[in-house]
Amino acid sequence: MDAQQALADLTEISSQIHAAVVIDDQGTVAASTIGDSRRSDELAKAAGGLLTAADEIKTGESALTQLEVATGEGSVFVVRSGKTVIAATTGNNPTAGLVFYDLKSAMRTVKPAAKSAAVKKPAVAKRKTATAPKKKTATRKPPTKKKPDAS
Repeated sequence: MDAQQALADLTEISSQIHAAVVIDDQGTVAASTIGDSRRSDELAKAAGGLLTAADEIKTGESALTQLEVATGEGSVFVVRSGKTVIAATTGNNPTAGLVFYDLKSAMRTVKPAAKSAAVKKPAVAKRKTATAPKKKTATRKPPTKKKPDAS
């Protein structure tokens, strides 16, 4: 599934998400629910800045995969898988677990399409292999019809 379709499905199932963008591995907007490209770029840049700041202060060795920043007016959610990022905005007091679940579900539908498009294996002709002969079964005779009595 392409990124734009994944976002369309996301906003259809999640009433809490107001706007969302998919950011590709180059840091550019791959898809957006926002009609204005300038605003889409601003959200992408803000999400990148939030991830950078969070990476600088996080503890531990594991990669940062999700982030929420909440204000009185709403929240920004960011989910990262590899180099692909989905960022979304919501109203105030969203159900954070549900929003993260929906974003991760959308990410799963975006990722396989990106991998399959990037890695295309050449078609390999199938070799014929020896197979065991099929087992013969007894053929059935069709049932015979009885002739009606001539009485």
